[in-house]
Parts: sequence; C-alpha cells; structure tokens
Amino acid sequence: MDRSLRGSAAHVLVTDVEQPVASVDAMHHLGRVLRLRDGEPVTVTDGAGRWRACAFGDKRLEPVDEIRSVHPPTTLLTIAVAAPKGDRLEWLIAKCTEVGVDRIVLLDAERSVVRWKEERGAKQLDRLRRVASEAAMQSRRVWLPEIAGPVAPEDVFSSAAVAEPGSRPVAKEDVSIAVGPEGGWSPAELACAHDTVSLGPHVLRVETAAVAAAVLMVRVRQ
Repeated sequence: MDRSLRGSAAHVLVTDVEQPVASVDAMHHLGRVLRLRDGEPVTVTDGAGRWRACAFGDKRLEPVDEIRSVHPPTTLLTIAVAAPKGDRLEWLIAKCTEVGVDRIVLLDAERSVVRWKEERGAKQLDRLRRVASEAAMQSRRVWLPEIAGPVAPEDVFSSAAVAEPGSRPVAKEDVSIAVGPEGGWSPAELACAHDTVSLGPHVLRVETAAVAAAVLMVRVRQ
C-alpha cells in the first residue's frame, strides 16, 4: 500500500478526483467526528482505481498531489454466498471488502433463510453497496468491490469451487468460492458442483466461512 494512503487521517469516496468534493455527511464526519484540523492529510478515490492526496479544510478538500491510478488485480476474486440473517450480512460484506475481495455474489440456495423479492432485493443491494463503500474507505481501497445477485447456485458453480468440509485445501487456482446457507448445501446442489474446497476442520457460520474463504484466496493470490 502506498505510504500516503496508509498515513492519511481519512480516505474519502468522491465522484471526481480531479475536483474532489466530499458529501455533506462525509465533511461532517471528518470535521465533527474525526475532529480533523485544517491541513491534515486526507486521500480521496473514485472507487475505480484513481486516487490522490488532499489536505482537509473546513469547507473543502484541497488537492496537494497529482492523481494516481492503480490497475485492478490481474486475478479477480469472488465470494458467492447465501445471505445470513440480520446484520450478519452487512458484517460479511464489510469484512470481505476489507480483506480484498473483488466481487460478492449473493446466492438463492435451496436452504437459504433469506430470500428477497425483486423490489426489496434492489433496495437491499443498494444498502449493501453503501456498506461496501464505507468498508473500502476504512481499509483505504481504491477499487470498490462489485455486489451482485441474488442468483441460483448453479449459475456460479461452473466457475466457483464449493466450500464443503472434508474437501481439498484452497489453492492458487481458486479465484471464486461459493459458501452455502446455514443448513448447508442440498444434495442436488452438491451434485452440480464441479469442485469442492475445505475452509478448515470445523463447521463455520456463513459469515465466518465467507471471510475465511476471502482470506485464503487473498493469501494465495499474493
């Protein structure tokens, strides 16, 4: 990670890094919550690889360095997961974003406990994208992850290894891992899986399994 990103007092998502304008809520957070003083270092990003260093001011962010561009990873990592109940899904999204996953796909599995209708699903995806944006700012990411779904497990099984206890370890070739619901995959779903991987010796909760899969993939990608 660039030293300017790591050393900034805050990292802010903006629409345009050439003329960075933080939202009213973001400026309030910087000034009133974080209590930044004039001149403290803040970095801004458009979430699509471009970022720059700025200085905090009472009413604006003042650019102090040139715009920098970061290419996306040559290998994009995907977590496909059946959504857990309650705020556990937001936690999952935040932590997978912080770890470095590039794409999170929600699955509508046979034993899923959370099912979204079309209108509610669109609203939930918007909410989860906001969660991912906040986590990206916290972790100094300059590329926002994609949040998609829900889709049927069979739609991702052709490209994803399915997490299942007792399988082989995660390898460098595994760039997409599918995590099942609380009740596990159904026999029919497992029959469709072209490959399976193990995330460890124990039975994990959905959100724990998703983060474990993310960490293992990021580790072998490095």
